[in-house]
Amino acid sequence: MKRQTISTASMAPRALLDNLRDAGCDAETAAQFMALEEAGALPEQLRLLSAHRRQLLDQLHQAERRIDCLDYLTYRLQTRADPRGDATNHSHGRNPR
Repeated sequence: MKRQTISTASMAPRALLDNLRDAGCDAETAAQFMALEEAGALPEQLRLLSAHRRQLLDQLHQAERRIDCLDYLTYRLQTRADPRGDATNHSHGRNPR
């Protein structure tokens, strides 16, 4: 994935807010970011965005663990339902625990 370099100085405040909203930032985080933008506090803006990114990754990893649990439960139910114990066709390519 190619990373884009964005200079916030060339972005209108509305575009910045739209981008923050699209990134899942709440109103408080967006307001903090805009206050830092007005103050020209780039390092603090970067720290704020980095913290939000970590939060999104934590949520993603939690969702992945939940999906793994569902896949395992599905696998167990399918092996219980199949008297031959053959559930390999139903695992959707994920490894059971």
